[in-house]
Amino acid sequence: MKRIGVTGHRSIPVEALGPVRDGLRSALDGRQGPLEALSSLADGADQLFAAIALECGADLTVVIPSGDYEDTFEDPGALARYRRLRDRATQEVRMAFARSTDEAYYAAGTYIADSCDRLVAVWDGLPARGHGGTAEIVAYARALGKPVTVLWAEGVTRD
Repeated sequence: MKRIGVTGHRSIPVEALGPVRDGLRSALDGRQGPLEALSSLADGADQLFAAIALECGADLTVVIPSGDYEDTFEDPGALARYRRLRDRATQEVRMAFARSTDEAYYAAGTYIADSCDRLVAVWDGLPARGHGGTAEIVAYARALGKPVTVLWAEGVTRD
């Protein structure tokens, strides 16, 4: 089974959404054989990746960073999407952290990078804004020798 993981920004500017969505669909659609998609289901890139993966017939493995992860969702819509996607998951992996900290996010991100055959990164190419951020997980995956596909729209910046 082919395993594709995701790391990415929670906030994707509208100008980047089309190219990111197209890139995710390209990475996930039309694969030969079974496919497993790994995501932490954070708002933004993780949820978009998981939804497209399910549309493409992939099995979804969710990687939950901490026991209080649901409490970190500030947007009720994002929390509802998280719960819907989690309910459709084939497998759930929980990191051994009670609270959502940078270390918990890093553990979830490195678990995904360790477990996948390819990492898809919805990334603007800038340094991480915190420990466990997208840039740090991309660097970790590349150090492992994992193929990384970066998706973004050139010239678009995040707030």
